[in-house]
Amino acid sequence: MNALESQLAYPFGDTVPALGTVLDVAPAPAAPGIKWLRMPLPFALDHINLWLLDDEIDGRRGWSLIDCGAGTDATRAAWEQLITGALDGRPLLRVFATHCHPDHVGLSGWLCERFDAPFWTSAAEFAFARMMAAALPGVDGPSAIPHFRLHGLADAAMLEQMASRKNYYPSLVPSVPHAYTRLQDGQQVAIGGCAWRVITGFGHSPEHVSLYSEALNVLVSGDMVLPRISTNVSVFAVEPEGNPLQLYLDSLAKFGDLPDDVLVLPSHGKPFRGLHTRIRQLRDHHAARLDEVQAACATPRSAVDIVPIMFRRPLDAHQLSFALGEALAHLHALWQNGHLRRVTGADGIIRFQVT
Repeated sequence: MNALESQLAYPFGDTVPALGTVLDVAPAPAAPGIKWLRMPLPFALDHINLWLLDDEIDGRRGWSLIDCGAGTDATRAAWEQLITGALDGRPLLRVFATHCHPDHVGLSGWLCERFDAPFWTSAAEFAFARMMAAALPGVDGPSAIPHFRLHGLADAAMLEQMASRKNYYPSLVPSVPHAYTRLQDGQQVAIGGCAWRVITGFGHSPEHVSLYSEALNVLVSGDMVLPRISTNVSVFAVEPEGNPLQLYLDSLAKFGDLPDDVLVLPSHGKPFRGLHTRIRQLRDHHAARLDEVQAACATPRSAVDIVPIMFRRPLDAHQLSFALGEALAHLHALWQNGHLRRVTGADGIIRFQVT
């Protein structure tokens, strides 16, 4: 455990649920009971946490599920094991998605169809999931190529690998439900007789949904607040002038009225207490990265120039796409706040320099 982690409290220690099993987080008779399950991911970040909440709708006992896992054979197999075992023969009554990324909505269509369950998420997350599952121009892999070229990426092999990722999102999200129930900021959603407040956040995804229960003192934070890593915040080709880092930092303030001892259920890592400590750590982390990037821009720097300053390890094509997006997010925050100026060189590459 590193120094930052030691400032947080992990009530379950190193215990995590085995694949195809569940772990009680808020066991009955808490209303609702909450079960924790993990699904594998084919990335360096090798897991996602999903949450099952005891629920009852129109006299039917079952589960509300928060997030789905990626559309991979390993995740489907784990779900089959859960369906015949840990779900206790009870159906999914609703499927919630915190946001549109593949590990969160990958099997949403499959699960909603299998259980005839409605899909609940925010409007922007639903729209982006549908757009990306259809690989529409602007949000598909090849659309990133001119975007990254503009910001200094010239490695032909890396560009070719990125261009080949046209079907990356659809391969992990084979279907998204055709209809949804909208979640909006401040909305109170009843799950198992308990009220959950919707808290939307921005920067990591278009309209990320977190859910907070005052009665249970539990926050399902999704990717907005993670215990070990900072969530990716990127400028993408579809919104090339975006300032997602500022949106993300502003969104963290929306958790300010929650108690510090709230049990945080994150999408990656382990459940923890110490919400406000973690938010301070995240703010300090980004402040340090901003200082580092600004200092580097004493001479003109492209996003590609900034990547090795922020990420001091070898990166594959998947990791580099996120690293470039994050480097650009920090450059844009400094540029749009007046600390850097943006110039386009004779070579067509955009660079940033201290004003």
